[in-house]
Amino acid sequence: MAKKIIKRSWAEPFKIKVVEPISMTTKEYREKTAKQAGYNTFLLKSQDIYIDLLTDSGTNAMSDYQWAGMMLGDEAYAGSKNFYYLWDNVKKYYGYPYFVPTHQGRAAEHLVSKILIKPGDYIPGNMYFTTTRLHQEIAGGTFVDVIIDEAHDPQSLHPFKGNVDISKLDKLVKEVGAKKIPYISVAGPVNMAGGQPISMANIVELKSYAKKNGIKMWLDATRLVENAYFIKQREKGYENKTIAQILKEICSHFEGIWVSAKKDLLVNIGGFIATKNKNVYEEARNLVVVYEGLHTYGGLAGRDMEAMARGIEEMVNYDYIRSRIGQVEYFGNKLLEYKIPIVQPIGGHAIFLDAKRFLPHLKQIEFPAQTLANEIYIDSGVRAMERGIVSAGRNQKTGDHNYPKLELVRLTLPRRVYTQAHIDVTYESIASVYDKRKSIKGLKMIYEPKYLRFFQARFEKLK
Repeated sequence: MAKKIIKRSWAEPFKIKVVEPISMTTKEYREKTAKQAGYNTFLLKSQDIYIDLLTDSGTNAMSDYQWAGMMLGDEAYAGSKNFYYLWDNVKKYYGYPYFVPTHQGRAAEHLVSKILIKPGDYIPGNMYFTTTRLHQEIAGGTFVDVIIDEAHDPQSLHPFKGNVDISKLDKLVKEVGAKKIPYISVAGPVNMAGGQPISMANIVELKSYAKKNGIKMWLDATRLVENAYFIKQREKGYENKTIAQILKEICSHFEGIWVSAKKDLLVNIGGFIATKNKNVYEEARNLVVVYEGLHTYGGLAGRDMEAMARGIEEMVNYDYIRSRIGQVEYFGNKLLEYKIPIVQPIGGHAIFLDAKRFLPHLKQIEFPAQTLANEIYIDSGVRAMERGIVSAGRNQKTGDHNYPKLELVRLTLPRRVYTQAHIDVTYESIASVYDKRKSIKGLKMIYEPKYLRFFQARFEKLK
């Protein structure tokens, strides 16, 4: 008689050395703090949060190897040795010869947009990201979404929902002309679609199209290690390649990248631009002095650059990235078992609740995702964030809200921070809110800032 094969559990490929106490509060207290924050989870104080899943940006736990490196910070104003170590690792792992550090990804987006975009230009991309699109617009450009239709369907099981629809791109090129397109803006994976990856096959096809039409390609490589993992898992021919090999192959198809180091690189601050284009590099090296700091520190301390350099070495470890995405998959599968609507397939850095299906009785103008994020916080102290109509902002021409097809709540897992028990507590809170979903009322916006309103907008509950 054949023996029954028992499925083996996995555990995080690290052990805990230092702990940080977190706050546990009452529901009555959270109702008060949520109201004081204008029902915007970004305006809550961190001391009032139990489990913080607002973002994975700069909220990661660094390793003992990185912390040891922090003690080796060379804080010279010019020519820090940490800068050269970081530059060497950017060349080694991303494959680009030219490198400019910035204090975070947003600064890199600003420099790329300022250098490449002229007023009247159009920038096609595989779905917008909030800060990226804003910098492109401030530079005088217009973002055009050319992602495949499946990306806008949270129930589609397409394995690479981050793919560019070449026919949509071609339509734009024919309408405005290739000279009006400074570059194709690609993200891998796509945050606003639910952390969905782009395939290598699509990148290769896109590169061929771009070369034929004389258009550059630039990549938001902020979470590219996660995209490389999905290619290894889902794309034929890559199952035996290392994460480092796939990462470098992806980058080889693009003229340059911008990166928020606060994600993949496992640090709390930092960013950079890397490119093959010497002219772009020279301009970025000049502008970084104006906006960030000298080109050998770009707004960063030497110790921060050392931690980034060491984080690059750690981020491509297969056991690490498998455990990171495995934690997200565990979370998503628990929610699916309870029939809670989420974006599928499960993405890399977060679980995205489908607020339209979660709260179908709320109109989109009643901000269902914003509402849901607050209900979860009030229930348990777990902080999430909205990715829907609030994040989408307003139409530049009409002034009306943009109404995205996706109305999502993002629960983002910081790297190496929370345990499976924290995930279970979060799942149970969402299930509790789901059970009482029919009684939940929406919100009204009562304050709206000019830019990136989701960070500072305020709301009040509808009666």
